[in-house]
Amino acid sequence: MKPAEATAVVPQVGPERTQQQPVPPKPPLDLLAELTNTPPPPPTPLRTLARRIKIWTPLVILLVIVFAIVQAVRPLPKPELTLTAKDSYTFEGGKVQLPWPGEGQGWMDVDDVGTVDSFGKQTPVPIGSVAKSMTAYIVLKDHPLKAGEEGPAITVDATAEKEGGYDADGESTLNTVKAGDKLTEKQALSAIMIPSANNIARLLARWDAGSEAAFIKKMNDTAKALGMTDTTYTDASGLKETTVSTAEDQVKLGNELVKIKALTDITRLPEWTDPSGQKWRNYNTLVPYNHAIGLKTGSTTKAGGNLLFAATEEVGGETVTLVGAVLGQHKAPIIDTVNAVSKTAMLAAQESMTASKILKKGDVVGYVDDSMGHHTPVVVTEDVPAVGWAGLTVKLSFAPADDLPHSAKAGTQVGTLTVGDGDSGAVKVPVALQKDLTEPGFTDKLTRIG
Repeated sequence: MKPAEATAVVPQVGPERTQQQPVPPKPPLDLLAELTNTPPPPPTPLRTLARRIKIWTPLVILLVIVFAIVQAVRPLPKPELTLTAKDSYTFEGGKVQLPWPGEGQGWMDVDDVGTVDSFGKQTPVPIGSVAKSMTAYIVLKDHPLKAGEEGPAITVDATAEKEGGYDADGESTLNTVKAGDKLTEKQALSAIMIPSANNIARLLARWDAGSEAAFIKKMNDTAKALGMTDTTYTDASGLKETTVSTAEDQVKLGNELVKIKALTDITRLPEWTDPSGQKWRNYNTLVPYNHAIGLKTGSTTKAGGNLLFAATEEVGGETVTLVGAVLGQHKAPIIDTVNAVSKTAMLAAQESMTASKILKKGDVVGYVDDSMGHHTPVVVTEDVPAVGWAGLTVKLSFAPADDLPHSAKAGTQVGTLTVGDGDSGAVKVPVALQKDLTEPGFTDKLTRIG
């Protein structure tokens, strides 16, 4: 061989390779095939699907486990109490019509139940000393008394002593007081509600608010708050003819007054003895008969005879309170007339009261809804009476317990069924579970949405 031929360069096939350029790694399957001398299987749709299943299945399983844990530990929705019984009850018979007088206006309610009847156009008219009912209401709101308490001492000022002499001009006053005397709050309230003392009404206004003008503003603000939209007060005693109201508005006030026992303990008395020992008669002659409890008379030449009155009545084991007002009686003697016509209406209203058993103990009246598709029935725990009169429709409503449980034994009280619109006069009966209330199971928790 020739030397030149021995050293000839071998031709390069393909890209030039150097020691600085490593060979690119082969795919794993190609490398495995090379090592095992087994070529990789050709790709097919089935093999591609199997590969994806192997990759995604663990992830899906993990997500399902996380979802199940979250559903299991999520707070349960708050249970709700739902009424399934009728939401009202109507007493049989036609509408009650009370025997009202031929003049003036009147209104009669059963406290916290509804209006029994009314007559006359409810237009604002002078009300005389009936205005002192608002005076007493504000004083007791600002200076509450418990039944039997005398309350703070009020010093009689020179003005009250001077105005005590106005009885010579026909005013109703407490003419036995002198400047510097002390009246307890109860005594002062007795003086305005029984002998209807104008001078003590004005004294109370000054004591409570600093001036009568400031007190009158309180009177009108309070009337507005009570919904007495046709009432205007211009004095604390009612002597001024510009102090006007309606029978309906005065009954709204009366419904609040009858809830204050310290006041009705005064107004139900037929007479009162003042600190000097003088006795004063109650101009409301309905008391102490036929369960009457007062409230306030009022009369002037312009206003005529006016009376805001109240009485109780026992019906079906329940005690209800009637509140009525009659205004504008001008037949002389006007106080006697308004007492007589009010008594006739009051007795008729008491006679019209009736009670009916609208549900029996154990009747299903609703259910506890766990908000996850399960309803557990609830029943009344005693007979449910309704108190009313012919033609009256009363409402039924549920009030759930403060914290309805997710699980409880049968018989557990879960709320109250109320018959009527008010509080003190409404009938309230506990409702309880008819059977065990069970907490939703794992499957319910797992499948709930929202």
